[in-house]
Amino acid sequence: MIGIVDYGMGNLFSVSKGLERLGAESFISDDPKELSKSTGIILPGVGSFRDAMSLLEKQGLDDFLKEYVAGGGYLLGICLGMQLLFDESEENGPAQGLSLIPGKVVRFKGEDVSGKGYKVPHMGWNRIEFKQTSPVTEGLEAEHVYFVHSYFADTGDAYIMASATYDVEVPAIVAKGNVFGMQFHPEKSGQLGMSLLRNYLSLVEGKEKA
Repeated sequence: MIGIVDYGMGNLFSVSKGLERLGAESFISDDPKELSKSTGIILPGVGSFRDAMSLLEKQGLDDFLKEYVAGGGYLLGICLGMQLLFDESEENGPAQGLSLIPGKVVRFKGEDVSGKGYKVPHMGWNRIEFKQTSPVTEGLEAEHVYFVHSYFADTGDAYIMASATYDVEVPAIVAKGNVFGMQFHPEKSGQLGMSLLRNYLSLVEGKEKA
């Protein structure tokens, strides 16, 4: 059973419908006690990093998520939810994150090295390239996925499973141990997005059966 974290800033319906299409059971909750029963957790998010962290902290979900991961639970952050996995963000900041993956969330400059401007946010379909193997990318080939974001993670190569190019290298899928993040919206990203979610579910189910 997948728990979807409700802290007031996530596109919960979109994620839950995506899981439903895959035949997965899920529930939405803001209660750490309920979420602790999950075999895996998804942390969605749309909006401001600082506001999101404030809401997580107010509900005690920040400490819960850290404890859940420390206990071996699988966590997947989507869009803003992925950014919250890092140490801090410069959005309305600096603001501290969950520190589950080392790195800082920074804004696209909106201007390349030649001084030519480009659109921010990074919005629409963009191709990702796999950088290294990961349980969530196993058996999949590079394809286009759907992004909507003005900030991206500045993190070490060791944590980048896949990236896209939008003036700079944009970490698209990150991982550290049992923590995963997707900067794009997998539930809106066609066959590849659904396959990535299916791999995450298989990983969670494998732990449940072990």
